[in-house]
Amino acid sequence: MKPRTTIVTGAGSGIGKATALLLAAEGDLVFCCDRAYTDAVSGELTAADVHLIEGDVRETATLGRLATLAIEQTGRIDVWVNNAGTGLVKQLEDVQEFEWDAVIDTNLKAAFFGCQQAVRQMQKQDNGGAIVNVASNAGILPRSHDPVYSISKLSLVGLTRSLALCHSKDRIRINCVCPGPVEHTQIIEENFEGCEDRDAVVKQLIQASPLARSWGRMIQPEEVAESIRFLCSDAAQMISGTSVAIDGGKSLGVPPAEENGAAPALP
Repeated sequence: MKPRTTIVTGAGSGIGKATALLLAAEGDLVFCCDRAYTDAVSGELTAADVHLIEGDVRETATLGRLATLAIEQTGRIDVWVNNAGTGLVKQLEDVQEFEWDAVIDTNLKAAFFGCQQAVRQMQKQDNGGAIVNVASNAGILPRSHDPVYSISKLSLVGLTRSLALCHSKDRIRINCVCPGPVEHTQIIEENFEGCEDRDAVVKQLIQASPLARSWGRMIQPEEVAESIRFLCSDAAQMISGTSVAIDGGKSLGVPPAEENGAAPALP
């Protein structure tokens, strides 16, 4: 069998990087984009034979360039992972138009047009393909501290379900993963900017997810990558339009109090 051709956006760190490395290790021909790569990340990805381009996914030309590179080199696209994302912790009355545009264009517009690039090629292939959108547990239950981000991820879950319905006839499976607070990601690192006590913030993030709290650790990028790998595999050939929560149970509801009677932490 020929190796799969896989595209991953936002591969410069976190979930995108972990996914690119995992799928490359499994034999996929992986093509990635990010706005920029550190020398260390670039070296790690290129050592794994991952092809890199730099560009902003909010620009459809970047997505077109990425698809063209993959098709010119392999003749196909089998997997497309829309991972690039950005956050915004602000209330409605404080949000400026350029901030709204940055979040919606990165989290939703880029995923839509990434799907478009993937579907156009996958429709030409007898075996279709698989698309995975990286949403958030905020796409399952909206959150009060980042409404614009929640809107973008709720919309991404809706986009996933709608396009899955539209393109099942093409043997194209479209699913999404909904991570909770994941360590070593750009969005989480933004929580630590200007923070005097990093450990306290980490503890608060762990406390917000009941399963993470019981293990005493945050979710790891590699754990999300494993779920993406499954959704792209033949083992998931009859799965489409699903949203897989990888959030330590955060989206289940308010966790029970700890044994010492302490109230559960707020998300």
